Amino acid sequence: MIPDKIISLLELKRNTGERGARMWIAFNGIVYDVTECPKWRAGIHEFLHFPGQDLTSELQDAPHAEEVFQHDCVKIIGKLEGSNDQRSNL
Repeated sequence: MIPDKIISLLELKRNTGERGARMWIAFNGIVYDVTECPKWRAGIHEFLHFPGQDLTSELQDAPHAEEVFQHDCVKIIGKLEGSNDQRSNL
């Protein structure tokens, strides 16, 4: 279930893992916390993706699909403000 919390783009950009912050990413209008995921521990995923960003357009080039967001280490934070999915009340 997706929480009703709305996350601003600025708040997403602040959660990069630096200075004790969590590592958040967005995909298809949903914001995820990937801090506990082994592939993100270095603060970068596969030397390509950085936390604090909307990665929606980048997943099409990934060797995996959306199922990665179902891993136990991934936590749903809320909806990204202004996204199409957020406006359609997921």
